[in-house]
Formats: sequence, structure tokens, C-alpha cells
Amino acid sequence: MTQFFISDLHLEATRPDITDILMKFLQEIAHSEHTLYILGDLFELWIGDDDLTEFNLQIINALKKASEKKLKIFIMHGNRDFLLGKNFFRMTGCELLPDEIVINIAGTPTLLMHGDTLCTQDVKYQQFRKKARNIIFQKLFLWKSLEKRKALAQKGREQSKAHTSTAAEYIMDVTQSEVERVMQKHRVQHLIHGHTHREGVSHFNLNGLSATRTVLGAWHEKGSVLVCDENKKILKELFSSGSEPRA
Repeated sequence: MTQFFISDLHLEATRPDITDILMKFLQEIAHSEHTLYILGDLFELWIGDDDLTEFNLQIINALKKASEKKLKIFIMHGNRDFLLGKNFFRMTGCELLPDEIVINIAGTPTLLMHGDTLCTQDVKYQQFRKKARNIIFQKLFLWKSLEKRKALAQKGREQSKAHTSTAAEYIMDVTQSEVERVMQKHRVQHLIHGHTHREGVSHFNLNGLSATRTVLGAWHEKGSVLVCDENKKILKELFSSGSEPRA
């Protein structure tokens, strides 16, 4: 079995090139022996399962088609699409992952996260996250009309862009002490996450042993996928609309 890990696709109708990459990727790996983990921010914005635009239905149908071919697809909430709900997962055949989960990769316990909770120095965002993940806040938001939700979401998006453009670089990255705390909590030496868009692998000492943190890349100009096979090989593969990953 091969496991694929992606995150931060930020899909939106204005970027059909990125959507095309995802479509080709799903067609390539849709097989019963493969598993796909999407670790948050599949969409640039998700304002509710009733927002069935032509674009959203295109993504839903592509995921459903891949699921019907027995590709196991697991999706984690990100900071942009935390309102993905039961109807979305029913329509796609995908399964929702909790914010923190340990899976087995070729015999190695590995923690999966979106990664936003690791950025503890971004106090403004953490305050927003706490409010946005509150079930009462979400219900109140979803009770509003689609038009009102779109307006509020767009305003929030603009505020987020303004914040990220002015915040110090270190604030937008993970806090190493928090990385170590959550890894110790789950008793793992390997962590995979997205969110920061700082693709790469870092090694450090944890509990006297070598530990690894793998950061998935964002899909701004090309696709990025982490491929793990049964032989314990962990490969980072990049691909564009003109080339596809090995499956």
C-alpha cells in the first residue's frame, strides 16, 4: 500500500490550473491499494455544505469518483475549510480526521496535523481559531444566508491577508517547543503537517532520539505530494499540470 499526503491546495474557481492538477492526481492514484491524506485547506474557502456552486460540485464529484474506485481518502479540517461538514463527507465518500491523529507509516507511528495549532506565537490567529471552532459560533454562522456568509468570509479573508503580510516571519511559523510538546504527548518521533507553506524536513533531538518534522508544500504554482511506500521510503515529489506523480 502507498500512502499519499497533501495539504494547502486552497482550491478556488479562479485557479482552474490547480484544480486540473488535482483532477489528474486523483485519476492517477485512484486504486484500492492506495490511501490519500489531505491535511487541511483543501479549499481556499468553505462556507457551508449547502454552497453547491458548479466549482464545489466539480471537486465533490471528483472525490466521489476516486472513492468509488476504492481510493481511501481522509480529510482533516484546515483553517480555511473547518466548516466542511457531514453532508460534504457523505457526498464525497471521504472520511474526516480529527485535528491530531497517529497513523502507521511502514511500521513507524506518525502524527498528522494541519499545523495551525503549532503556531502559538500568532496570538491573533489562535484567538480567532478558538472562536471559529466553537460549535455555537459555527451554527450561528451557518444559519445566515449564503450571500451574508460569502460577504463575511470575504471580509475575513482580506483581514487574514493583511495580518499575514505585516506579521513577523517567526510569528507565522511553528513554535518548536509546541512541536516537541505535542509529539511527546502522542509518543511519536515523526510529525507530518501543512499550514505554514514552508515545505521541507527538519531533524532534531527529542527524548534523546532523532525526531523528524515533515512540512507539506502548498499548491500555489504546482502540486506537492509526500509519497510513503511499504519499504519505508519517504519521497517528496513535486508535479505540475504537465507531469504526474508516480503511483
